[in-house]
Amino acid sequence: MPDYYEYSITELVKMLGTRFKDYRMRSYMTQKDVAEKSGIAINTIHKFESGKVPNLSLSTFLQLMKAIGSINDLDKFMPELPESPYLIKDRGKKVQRIRHSNKQ
Repeated sequence: MPDYYEYSITELVKMLGTRFKDYRMRSYMTQKDVAEKSGIAINTIHKFESGKVPNLSLSTFLQLMKAIGSINDLDKFMPELPESPYLIKDRGKKVQRIRHSNKQ
């Protein structure tokens, strides 16, 4: 498994674009099909797949995943974590935010 910390964000987006193309093709969809289903411009899809988009919004990526029927793969990407006993405060309340003390 590669160490993704070694890659720049631009390289990671390029890698996702390449993988997205493979997923799209395995779904037997053209870029035009995805554009029509997602509402994303075909030019954006082409640039994403060819690595010419240095940045892609999360909402655009999610729309593309929905269009090819892979939105449920998000659980593989970032699975929901079980409750952590370290994040439970007194009287069973869940911690809402992390604060660092100002020790001087």
